[in-house]
Amino acid sequence: MQALPIERQGTDATRRARFIRGLPPASQVALSVGLLLVLLPACSIRRYAVNQIGNALASGGSTYESDDDLDLVGGALPFSLKLIESLLAESPQHAGLLLAATSGFTQYGYVYVDEPADEASAESLERANLLRQRARRLYLRAHGYGMRALERRYPGIGAALATEPKAALARTRRRDIPLLYWTAAAEGLAISNSKNDAEMIARLPEAEALIDRVVELDEAWGEGSVHEFLISMDGARAAAPAAEVQARLRRHFDRAVELSRGARGSVFVTYAEASSVRFQRRAEFQSLLKRALAINADARPDIRLMNLVAQRRARWLLGRTDALFLETTEEHR
Repeated sequence: MQALPIERQGTDATRRARFIRGLPPASQVALSVGLLLVLLPACSIRRYAVNQIGNALASGGSTYESDDDLDLVGGALPFSLKLIESLLAESPQHAGLLLAATSGFTQYGYVYVDEPADEASAESLERANLLRQRARRLYLRAHGYGMRALERRYPGIGAALATEPKAALARTRRRDIPLLYWTAAAEGLAISNSKNDAEMIARLPEAEALIDRVVELDEAWGEGSVHEFLISMDGARAAAPAAEVQARLRRHFDRAVELSRGARGSVFVTYAEASSVRFQRRAEFQSLLKRALAINADARPDIRLMNLVAQRRARWLLGRTDALFLETTEEHR
């Protein structure tokens, strides 16, 4: 294809950019990728173009986070995730795309596969198990992308993480926090869906080391996301006296609420499941879920979708209160 005269390149590029920006985000990326792959057949040029699109896709804010329709987002996400994988097939070591794949497959697996598995268990254990197996595969896919990204930055870290997790992560820096967090989340969730797999359970120290490194680098990251993660993670760590576990979970909960200013409903839901149910505090459980439901999801558009997910879970849990608590159990205040 003949190149445009230099004096026309800027003008035509500006017109194309304006047209593309007028489209919905997914269409912007799809159209841009399609044009690039058709018009730029040379491998090196195409790789450069894909990297540019990847940069835009990975660095731009997502309209999904502010959406108010859970089903619409659930239907759109698979397309976006496969698009990211298509770009990675062209540029396998693109840092931004690897992070997007790690976080995207983890979140999709949890919200749209794992949680529905819990809901399906009351009607069909077979269907619930199939969903959990699928969720596990999605988490492992996400973890694979996360480890690829870490290996890109720190060659040999994968092998070292399997033998000496804490030492292996000592090289990581603050810029790595999102990648460490989502890789830890993917692995932790995969382990939680592999209760009969001794080999997977043996990998728990890796997930613990990843999130512990995030705490060392910045425990306040993500408006309490780290401490919310630890509410779930600490419940699965080595056995400890009940009073010690309760105190530890409470510290994480209080810190998560403080950092999020009480705006993240998932904090209340996570604590209700991990602590209130475990220690059979029925009144606290109901109070926490009602606090999550009382949050105005529209007050924080940037986390609207996350709050709607948490509120959906809260309503489902409230409906299962009698099944989760023994009537004869005394409340522990």
